[in-house]
Amino acid sequence: MTRKNFYITTPIYYPSDNLHIGHAYTTVAADTIARYKRMTGYDTWFLTGSDEHGQKIQRTAKSKGMEPKQYVDKIVEGFKQLWGALDISYNDFIRTTEARHKEVVQDIFVKLHQQGDIYKSEYEGWYCTPCETFWTERQAEGQVCPDCGRPVELVKEESYFFKMSKYADRLLKYIEDNPEFIQPVSRRNEMTNFIKQGLEDLCVTRTTFDWGIPVPFDPKHVIYVWVDALSNYYSALAGGQPDDTLVNKYWPCDIHLVGKDIVRFHTIIWPIILMALGIELPKKVVGHGWLLLEGGKMSKSKGNVIDPIILIEKYGLDAIRYYLLRELPFGADGYYSEDILVQRINSDLANDLGNLVSRSVAMVEKYFGGKVQPATESGDFDQDLQKVAASVIDDYEQSMEKYELSNALGSVWRLINRANKYIDETVPWILAKDESKQVRLGCVLYNLMEVIRIVTIMVSPFMPKLPDRIWEQVGLAGSEVVSWNSIKPWGGYPAGTQVKRGAALFPRIEIETDEKEIKSKAKPEAKQEAKPEGKQTAEVASVDEKQKNYISIDEFVKIDLRVAEVISAEKVEKADKLLKLVVAVGAEQRTVVAGIAKHYAPEALIGKKIIIVANLKPTKLRGILSEGMILAASEGENLGVLTVDPDKEVPTGAKAK
Repeated sequence: MTRKNFYITTPIYYPSDNLHIGHAYTTVAADTIARYKRMTGYDTWFLTGSDEHGQKIQRTAKSKGMEPKQYVDKIVEGFKQLWGALDISYNDFIRTTEARHKEVVQDIFVKLHQQGDIYKSEYEGWYCTPCETFWTERQAEGQVCPDCGRPVELVKEESYFFKMSKYADRLLKYIEDNPEFIQPVSRRNEMTNFIKQGLEDLCVTRTTFDWGIPVPFDPKHVIYVWVDALSNYYSALAGGQPDDTLVNKYWPCDIHLVGKDIVRFHTIIWPIILMALGIELPKKVVGHGWLLLEGGKMSKSKGNVIDPIILIEKYGLDAIRYYLLRELPFGADGYYSEDILVQRINSDLANDLGNLVSRSVAMVEKYFGGKVQPATESGDFDQDLQKVAASVIDDYEQSMEKYELSNALGSVWRLINRANKYIDETVPWILAKDESKQVRLGCVLYNLMEVIRIVTIMVSPFMPKLPDRIWEQVGLAGSEVVSWNSIKPWGGYPAGTQVKRGAALFPRIEIETDEKEIKSKAKPEAKQEAKPEGKQTAEVASVDEKQKNYISIDEFVKIDLRVAEVISAEKVEKADKLLKLVVAVGAEQRTVVAGIAKHYAPEALIGKKIIIVANLKPTKLRGILSEGMILAASEGENLGVLTVDPDKEVPTGAKAK
């Protein structure tokens, strides 16, 4: 049977400085998709790399007394070290300074010129060197870059231009005929509207610097980023090869995974270049959101970046990968917070997954000498556990095929939470006290080991170092039942396996608070107005009482308020005050239990956009796991849920401020 092929790429990163946690997200996400595809039987090719040319690199290298190549070599080595630390399983790393890339780029440029799609003219515009972006005079108001706020310079030079406008209608029709080409839908709509406004021809060479690939027939020009960098996805397969084996095998690319800020380059400029060349377009471009700080987007030019190496050293690789992939809903922005990172580690990884493995293995050791018994006597709750497992596997597959990584992890945790609830329902420690219940006890513990097997297979693309640690404890190291093909049907865990409890998978992180006593001292020379003693004491006490209720801005920003849309609502059985809501938060769905049943009929809430506290620790209410809290206001007997202005197009998942 012939294996299906799969080709995935990240953007190629610009080596003006070391990469930050936002770049790490893109590459970890692509790596997770690549690992999943390999796990499910695809012959997968995963490309990443570096975009090394341009005026910014040339100026930076000069300021450091270095040649551009010497400078980028050092930075690119740092890229590779980071990808090693993050356990990125790329097949190829393309550098735009490589001969194989240069050859393909020059061939592309010559062909486009020969067929009349590239012509020479003159360019004038405002240019931001740090961002390597041209702006119109209106965009660069005050002669500063609208992105980074730094001064722009007026550039006027002879250039070659690419006839973008010639292919605009053809591209628009392609996008309309292939709605899956640009994902998510919001990005597709943005790009469609952009094209409909009209495309201008594109400046594709520069003469004001020489650090780039020269135009073969006009060497005073260097080929600019649009043709140079974007061509890497094709040159990595075609360049330096004796034949077209890699191109024929892997092209067209299955998915370009990029940040939302460069979607336009990958869904308009790059497809039009390919159309002009007669080369098949990539199957899909996915523009993910940004990992934001409270101050906005992370940016090397802004200097507000988080070093992923430091986080890995502090919290471990698997924890960092899990946090990144869990925190960014598909297509939406996410917020980096070390407090939320620690909460995720303690709640999801230590409490939920870690405790499930630790408790289950410990009970097998305690009650059966470490030997897993067969499941020969089923009982209450077993069927539901198996039903949830089957449903979670299906949901996981669907989410992974849509590249909705956060949702896929959410599905896995649904099974983990169900298994933890199963322990509480079956009370193995009570069964162990009754000699007649030993067979049933063995069945309960077998079911837990089977859940751990299924869960570990599903998390392996996300946290590649974790499975081996779990397999050692549950006795499946080197076993054949740890592959994707063995995940179904239920019952793949081999009875009779010997388990051995090991170290905690994710030790809890103790949060230390540094409480400092603040004392106010009057200066010796200061004169205080005399007040009656009783009045003064009362006023001071009143001020002190108010200050006890004050919170700092640092405390406030820990609360993650998000816009959510109510998808479904129903009353909770035997609870007069409670409604069970399913809400969409970006691409993620959550269950929230709210005490508003006396004020709202369930159907009245469906479709409303509300505000929820998204980082509240999940808790069980009447047996339902509530994953947030809605905001409402009340006075006396009246209560109203706070809603978002329906006339404003605020997407779900947006942060409330």
